[in-house]
Amino acid sequence: MIFNDSPVEKRRLSVKQILEIEELVRLPDNVHALRLDPLNREGTFPIDKFKIREIGTSQAVIKLLWPKIRFLISRPSAIAIIFSTKWHIYKTNGWSGLVAALLHQSNDTLNYQQWIQSYSTLTKEDKNLISRRIEKLTPLISIVMPVYNTPEEFLRLAIESVITQLYPNWELCIADDASTLPHIRTFLEKYQKKDQRIKIVFREKNGHISAATNSALALATGEFIAMLDHDDELAPDALYRVAEELNNYPKADLIYSDEDKIDENGKRFYPHFKSDWNPDLFYTNNYVCHLFVCRTSLLRSTGGLREGVEGSQDYDLILRCLTKTKPERIRHIPHILYHWRAISGSTALYSQEKDYATKAGAKALTDYFSTTNPAVKVEAGPLATTYKIRYPNPEPKVSLIIPTRNSHKILRICIESILKKTTYKNYEIIVVNNQSDEKESLDYLEEINQQERIQVLDYDKPFNYSALNNFAVNQTEGELIGLVNNDIEVISPEWLEEMVQHAIRPDIGAVGAKLLYPNNTIQHAGVILGLGGVAEHSHKGVFSTHHGYCARLSLVQTLSSVTAACLLVKRKLYEELDGLEEEKLPIAFNDVDFCLRLQDAGYRNLWTPYAVLYHHESISRGTDDSPEKHARFRTEVEYMLSRWGARLENDPYYNPNLNIKKGDFTLAWPPRINKPWRE
Repeated sequence: MIFNDSPVEKRRLSVKQILEIEELVRLPDNVHALRLDPLNREGTFPIDKFKIREIGTSQAVIKLLWPKIRFLISRPSAIAIIFSTKWHIYKTNGWSGLVAALLHQSNDTLNYQQWIQSYSTLTKEDKNLISRRIEKLTPLISIVMPVYNTPEEFLRLAIESVITQLYPNWELCIADDASTLPHIRTFLEKYQKKDQRIKIVFREKNGHISAATNSALALATGEFIAMLDHDDELAPDALYRVAEELNNYPKADLIYSDEDKIDENGKRFYPHFKSDWNPDLFYTNNYVCHLFVCRTSLLRSTGGLREGVEGSQDYDLILRCLTKTKPERIRHIPHILYHWRAISGSTALYSQEKDYATKAGAKALTDYFSTTNPAVKVEAGPLATTYKIRYPNPEPKVSLIIPTRNSHKILRICIESILKKTTYKNYEIIVVNNQSDEKESLDYLEEINQQERIQVLDYDKPFNYSALNNFAVNQTEGELIGLVNNDIEVISPEWLEEMVQHAIRPDIGAVGAKLLYPNNTIQHAGVILGLGGVAEHSHKGVFSTHHGYCARLSLVQTLSSVTAACLLVKRKLYEELDGLEEEKLPIAFNDVDFCLRLQDAGYRNLWTPYAVLYHHESISRGTDDSPEKHARFRTEVEYMLSRWGARLENDPYYNPNLNIKKGDFTLAWPPRINKPWRE
């Protein structure tokens, strides 16, 4: 598609038939040309008839609903469930939101602009309902904005985005950092005369962004401080959302929101839908970024923004705030409340353009850890403004538990890859033989049982993954327990050092690895709750060299769960939680259940991309394709839903604006978010 403002946008149509294809497509505004590319390489593709016909919204809805109507005719019991779901979408997002959800179920070609129109644009009714709720909200929010030689149009848009806020109880504190452009002073003074809530100080000497921000902070009288860059924009409901959050969580010290980018023409793109507070991800990069709001008393107790870390001054400030608050006082608002201007020379567009920001961030982290954990080392991460944190590793003994049944060839690959490639020294391997009866496998088990590092245990009961591992743990002596599938193959030699350094941290529960299919695509990059109804792996099928959504395939992070195909945990924790659930979860979801119990006990589960292994996935056990296995799986699903149902609805380390049907971090149609003013 070619637009009036020149960008070309590609959409992929889903071809389900060979002889005849009919596709319903919703086009964005301003399209003036279309081009069909039937092949992605040279070739012949005959088309007998090709027709494009415009239809109205009503016709589109009927075409989308007809397959569901036919389904309901055949299954009347489903009517109430489907009606309830669609009614909730309509009640929360209105007619346009319902239509967008139906369209998305028809094809995957809808883009962010259409998502904005359907779910991130306030209607007149929304604004009226919000105005009634605002009457009960009181905190004064001081927006702090340093200014230096800003293009007049962008400065105007930034200030107007504050003036037009739905929430009125704000003050805009501006510090001009001795701008040399003549229009700046006149422009700012004009706005100050228009609105008494605008305060301005003109610095006599340029001091860079930290000094200028501190000058603006000196003007602030609000209970909370919000940061706004001089060429960015706030969403109209940004301060209302913050005030609502403070009303619901009055002890909050730090608040941050989701954000997107905005270009010179005002077009929004590249949304960043963030995790709830994720300390391990934050140590690798400042994912909090914008919008950032801080309790004024907390901010001032840190001494304000620090000079010498310009480019990462916000990152440095938050790190210093972390030493003076608690995780439960950090709140995330899962809404796009901030539009970050992407222009040449901006870190919003190309973080490589500000190498000094990466160096400043490294200094901020090094200074932070010098007071909280001096043995930590900060290293460069895989991308600009990202970091790798190395924790002290006293090399405790690790007991690697590998259940197996027959399949000696795949077990041999697993064992030999561990023995030959692993650089970590202090480990033992416990192979649990679950009724192997093939001569070659029995011979191999006898062979490896002679090795000093390896012990083979016999478990002569029907396969129960949870029971197998619990049995083996009682026969081991390692300080750390490693659950390892027999179809795992080591790739990175330092995989165990990487996992151990995290597993021994006092606040960490389970640690998971980056697992690849043999074709070098992602098999496991952590588990997302709610996917497929219970839980599933994120980024599945993505090429291993890809950095993933907002670089999350390349960064250490806290997650709700990791797979037990390769998992490390302290023996002490494993025993305190009585291991894996044997009775209710003999095969599936026992790792998810275990990780959630670790969370309830006060520990964070962690995934690292620096421990890389192949996972050939269930080769020895086979697939769950028998009626008995299907029945067992349904029972396990029912148990998970009954025990963890509410927790599975919105994973705090994912985002309710992202797709819950597949873990690819694409947009949710609709988002799983209630609008409080519509309740």
